[in-house]
Amino acid sequence: MATERFVFDFDPRFRPLLALLGIRPSTSEVVLTDTTFAARFGRFRARTPVANVKDVRITRDYRWFKAIGPRGSAADRGVTFGTNSRAGVCVCFHEPITALLGNLQRHPGLTVTVADPEGLAAAIQRRIDARADG
Repeated sequence: MATERFVFDFDPRFRPLLALLGIRPSTSEVVLTDTTFAARFGRFRARTPVANVKDVRITRDYRWFKAIGPRGSAADRGVTFGTNSRAGVCVCFHEPITALLGNLQRHPGLTVTVADPEGLAAAIQRRIDARADG
C-alpha cells in the first residue's frame, strides 16, 4: 500500500478562529503509510504505528462547540482535531497516544475531521485487515 494523505475539511465559519491557533489547510493533514498513522493539526501532532490502531469508525453531526479546534474530552479522554461539525473519523488505539499536552495525557482515541472520512476509514480498515490476515 502506498502513502495516503488526507486533508482536513475546514468549515469557512471557523477558519479565522482556527488560523489564530496556527491551524490552516497548509499545516493540517493525516498521513497513513503501511507502518504509521500520523495527524498534524497546526502545532499539534499525533503519531503511532499502524499496529497500534484497534478500530476505526465514521462519526457525524457534532455540536460545533465540542468539535472545533484541538479538543480533549474529560469523559473518555479522547482527542479531536476538528475543523467542522459535520463528520470525522474516530481512530481508536490499543495503547493510548499523546496529542495535546505532550506526555502529560494519553488518549485512547483521536477524531479527525478530514474531507474524505469514508476514504480515510477504508484506508485504515484495509491496514487493520492486512495485519489480521498476515
